[in-house]
Amino acid sequence: MEKIMELYVVVENRPGALGDLLGCLVSEKINIEAVGLFQDVAKLSVSDFDRAKQALMKKKYQVETREVLRVHLDNKPGSFAFVASRLGAAGMNIEYCYGTVGKGQQKASVIIDVDDLDRAMTVLKGVE
Repeated sequence: MEKIMELYVVVENRPGALGDLLGCLVSEKINIEAVGLFQDVAKLSVSDFDRAKQALMKKKYQVETREVLRVHLDNKPGSFAFVASRLGAAGMNIEYCYGTVGKGQQKASVIIDVDDLDRAMTVLKGVE
């Protein structure tokens, strides 16, 4: 589990808009490690945060940054349910999350936004 910086980018809600956004990063050879699209907002974890932010701002995207948690979980039923339940039992609300696991992979990565990252890390200590 680790704190990471995430790019929060306003994207037009139209066909091709996400491709345009991601293409901007490809042209800079920046790898997209995780992406979530929520109607008109893309949330991105990237290989080079500072360069990605600069590239997107140069293309006139509205960009904010947020600190979030990246949690690595076993790829088995109940792993994320345990995390979500543990945070809930501590009175912590998950504002949003997104994640993925490759077919046949042993670990999944989940990006989680909560209002107190340090407390969440304490609550989840030993989960990974």
